[in-house]
Amino acid sequence: MGIIRARKLGYDYFQYEEEGKEPDITHAIEDVDLDIQAGQFIAVLGHNGSGKSTLAKHMNALLVPTEGTMWVDQMDTGNSDDIWKIRQEAGMVFQNPDNQIVASVVEEDVGFGPENLGVPTDEIWRRVDKSLAATGMVAYRKHSPNKLSGGQKQRVAIAGVMAMKPKCIILDEPTAMLDPNGRKEVLKAVRELNQAEGVTVILITHYMEEVIYADKVFVMDEGRIVMRGTPREVFSQVDKLKELRLDVPQVTLLAYELRKAGVPVPEGILTTEELVDVLCR
Repeated sequence: MGIIRARKLGYDYFQYEEEGKEPDITHAIEDVDLDIQAGQFIAVLGHNGSGKSTLAKHMNALLVPTEGTMWVDQMDTGNSDDIWKIRQEAGMVFQNPDNQIVASVVEEDVGFGPENLGVPTDEIWRRVDKSLAATGMVAYRKHSPNKLSGGQKQRVAIAGVMAMKPKCIILDEPTAMLDPNGRKEVLKAVRELNQAEGVTVILITHYMEEVIYADKVFVMDEGRIVMRGTPREVFSQVDKLKELRLDVPQVTLLAYELRKAGVPVPEGILTTEELVDVLCR
């Protein structure tokens, strides 16, 4: 059984322009089927307005479906009795780390979640130590979060979610406000959590370079999943991605152009090392 499953998932936004008139309805998500297995690293891609953030909010019951069903660890998100448990199983990291940081010292911020869950003090500090180590932030534990860079703040936010011991972490465009170095830092921390801790990771993004290490990629457009597969399968379809107004990793694009020019390069090259290896051969 998957840790996150959706069947025929739909979600509508209703906008009331005038009293007494029919509302405008926006179909943010339509007919989405999903199966995410425990321990997977999943990437959800799409341009702005494709429905990927709305989908992310369903994964920890911030939104509940207008149609269909979403299950998290076999709990139906539409069942209000399970919402607290669902949010303990599925932690959420948002775009802006400042919205998630609540304490004036890094280690206290990381301990805030487990303290709210009523975790005993000794166990809280064990979790704080482990989460800071996992995100590479031990050296900053006594610092004020306000003095940290964007990438460091986001790693503190991830450590705070980690300390609550969720089975999966949903990251909703966690690098959108960061510079390239901050993006690299955060991605490295996320990949290590997935590989070393076995935490299921769902990364919502529109940066192509962030998804090449995913086990599976879902591409969204107009509220639907329009492509799914491994990064190599998805990035082999350069023309289709361009139609969806999405970029392709630069090295994948270079390999694609070389192949069009008659150089025998395989489809779906994902890293510079791969391309160099092929060309040297």
